[in-house]
Amino acid sequence: MISSKAIRYIKEVLTRLSSGEPVTLEERIYIQKAADEDQKVSSWLKRARRLQDGEESKSSVDKLINDLDLGPLDSDSLYKPNPDDLGNWFTGAPSWVSRS
Repeated sequence: MISSKAIRYIKEVLTRLSSGEPVTLEERIYIQKAADEDQKVSSWLKRARRLQDGEESKSSVDKLINDLDLGPLDSDSLYKPNPDDLGNWFTGAPSWVSRS
């Protein structure tokens, strides 16, 4: 169980993190350890990271997914295909696999 003093400190650090203000390495380590021990702190940390990345919900479904903490931890983990991605995938494939 995390004390109320620790919760206030964690929330203060996460507020700074989400707004892009400086957070020391020691504070980040403390927050990560607290997040490893407590699911609620983990949820707060995910939300702060999403706010830091500037991810705003585009639709009500996206907002629901973010509110339920079902979304990805970081935006880099999302697959963002380019129009020519499929063609690039098969560049070294045998001729029978290529487009006709």
